Amino acid sequence: MKMTVRKSTAALLATGLFAFSSAAMATNGYFTHGVGTESKAMGGSGVGSSENMGGISAATNPALTVFSDEKWQVGLSVFSPMRSYTTSQSLANGQGGAFTLSAGNYDSENEAFPIPYVAKNWRLGDDNALTFIFYGRGGMNTEWDDGQSVLFDPAPGNPLGPGIINPPGLYGGGKAGVDLMQAFMSISFASKVGDTFSWGIGPVLAIQMFEATGLSNFAAYTQSFADVFPVYFGGCLLGGGDQASCQLQASAQAAGEVTSLTNNGHDTSIGYGASAGIWTGNDTVSFGLAYQTKMSMDEFSDYSNLYAQAGGFDIPSTLKAGLSFKAADDLTFNFDYERIGYSDIDSVGNPISNLFSGCWITDPAGPAGQVFPESSGCLGGANGAGFGWQDVTVYKFGLAWNFDDNNTWRFGYSFGDQPIPSSEVLFNILAPGVMEQHFTVGWTSVRASGNVLSLSLMYAPETKISGTSPFDPTQTIELEMRQLELEIAYRF
Repeated sequence: MKMTVRKSTAALLATGLFAFSSAAMATNGYFTHGVGTESKAMGGSGVGSSENMGGISAATNPALTVFSDEKWQVGLSVFSPMRSYTTSQSLANGQGGAFTLSAGNYDSENEAFPIPYVAKNWRLGDDNALTFIFYGRGGMNTEWDDGQSVLFDPAPGNPLGPGIINPPGLYGGGKAGVDLMQAFMSISFASKVGDTFSWGIGPVLAIQMFEATGLSNFAAYTQSFADVFPVYFGGCLLGGGDQASCQLQASAQAAGEVTSLTNNGHDTSIGYGASAGIWTGNDTVSFGLAYQTKMSMDEFSDYSNLYAQAGGFDIPSTLKAGLSFKAADDLTFNFDYERIGYSDIDSVGNPISNLFSGCWITDPAGPAGQVFPESSGCLGGANGAGFGWQDVTVYKFGLAWNFDDNNTWRFGYSFGDQPIPSSEVLFNILAPGVMEQHFTVGWTSVRASGNVLSLSLMYAPETKISGTSPFDPTQTIELEMRQLELEIAYRF
């Protein structure tokens, strides 16, 4: 009962938080290139900057809010990721156990997503600040229509099997895709010690929503399937059935046990963590360091047959460091470093090869259909296969030019290696977070009322990655993405 109430509460919170937001934030992996319009306009930099960028600066470094005003701050971006993949002609075409995707070039649907943020800073005297922020920073969305199809034999080598079939959909299960939304809320406290040092710390609440569709043909690679297949298969043999018919019967029965893999609508999870940061420096040179912990999240119980550890999908830690240098009274440079620990999250970092080394193996031609019931590497298992993502390191460069007392122009560039190895392209059609470069520009204007208007524009040029499908070594898959984002914010 207690868990049910908690999940219901999380669902209500998530519904409210995501009412105006649908996330597809595949930039640095699936995290945005920055948080806050001013920071985004400078390539996501500013960890070491003492510029007043409003309360949302707590998302960059909690120690910075002692330099911010007390205004409310609201922002809204329109984020446009353009995703596609290309598959080559196969020599196998579903034969010999191959799982062959239809050849061609395909584009994902949905190319515009609104993403809001809200922040409020309260100054507690001259040296302390309390800050509330809500923002979207992570997410992924793909939707591939059923114009694709696959070729495969669901029972290779079995004389009673249907042979090669050609069902519609990316993976043969109809329209396929994922929708992952992540939002963060934090209340942080910051304090200034003298004129050269500040620190900040606060708890962070994270809420996730997730949905997957079109993955039904991976049922035989789940832990639930692997754990019950030997039971059904052995029972059939003991009942006098022959090996070929028992294999088909047991497969159908075991597949019926896989109910938390796909097409279960949106599921919700919540979790907690913390963020902390420091700032030190003077009017010319300053340095900042910030860390947000890995966040332990509730499992996606409706997708416990998909993600490792029965639906686990924690949020990775981030480490950021930044140097800010005032080259002239009207010119400031930022140089930032960010490290995102995707490999620490099993559902994200585990490679697809775990399916072949740690999932069940059946040899219909072996003595009595010998079964080795190993399931830890199966989807949903303790070491279940994932997207195979590596950690991401990003370098960011930003420039703020005070054109006059009321107008500031901003420019930025960031670069980081994308997280997907070429061996992981098959699953990452669902999550093609391949971006490496971001070019940004922005403008901040102090209005006559004293309120502040900011704009930012981001362009991420086309990035591609290609590799061989692990389910059909004769077929190559190429992932491709480019992005645009326009964001507007107002402080009042």
